[in-house]
Amino acid sequence: MASDVIKVEDMTVTYNDGTTAVDNVSLSINQGTFFGFLGPNGAGKTTLVKTLATLLKPTSGSITINGYDTVTDPRKVRESIGYMPQRTSVDEELTARENLLFACDAYNVPSGEQVSRVDELLDLVQLKDVADKRAEAFSGGMQKRLDAATALVHQPPLVFLDEPTTGLDPAARQKLWDYFQRINNAGTTFFLTTQYLEEADKLCDDIAVMQTGDILVRDSPKALKQRVGGDIIGVETSQAEAAAQAIQDAFDATIQTEDNTVSITVRNASKVVTDILIVLRDNDISIQNLSIREPTLDDVFLALTNT
Repeated sequence: MASDVIKVEDMTVTYNDGTTAVDNVSLSINQGTFFGFLGPNGAGKTTLVKTLATLLKPTSGSITINGYDTVTDPRKVRESIGYMPQRTSVDEELTARENLLFACDAYNVPSGEQVSRVDELLDLVQLKDVADKRAEAFSGGMQKRLDAATALVHQPPLVFLDEPTTGLDPAARQKLWDYFQRINNAGTTFFLTTQYLEEADKLCDDIAVMQTGDILVRDSPKALKQRVGGDIIGVETSQAEAAAQAIQDAFDATIQTEDNTVSITVRNASKVVTDILIVLRDNDISIQNLSIREPTLDDVFLALTNT
């Protein structure tokens, strides 16, 4: 039976100004899980992650990470995790290689393994060609990649990734995804917060959605998408508001409008789409494009958070 690498019981985090960022959350995550944590800005995601990583203390409740209590044994917790924050934390005065070697020393990586470990990670994040240049000369994306390598240098059993691929180009993002999946398959547990819902869908086998300090729902990506309740018909039209109203009057469906696109969630879309076109025609509404697709995590996110 897999053991819990993260166990949170009734955790609340309240700031000095009285704001409750995390409200009585309980959460357990098994070893080897790739866990995704989603929510709109201000939901409390980063506060929760910082508290799990011992950067903040809970106001109440208890947290155990890899068997260590975050309040009574924070040093042991920090030694057993990797943490990649939203903002890069590399030392700009050091080269890429020096940053990683410094991290190796900080995490007590055996000296005989440090050179090969650093070379592997530099290659992973595509910084091998600039390994001996100071990080102050790096772009934001390059520093982000170096930060990712630093979080992984001691091969921790649990890694927190807070928006890990923001600012990366698609090729670099895909390479990190591949590496994360490879070491996850080997047993490393990941706790991921991300704005890229495609990223969560691709990587995660377990996802929770947070809003205003509380967890709204938790399930597999597939099960979450099934909650949307059907297929999505997309209608692109310059008369989006009128189209949405006409469809709402005629059908029992969930409808969302964004710019010039009306999204209609229905069951058996192939059977309903002709009737929708007739309704639009009868209301003198012209369309530029029409599509039918399965729901995505974006649809789940919008439906749950009303954003």
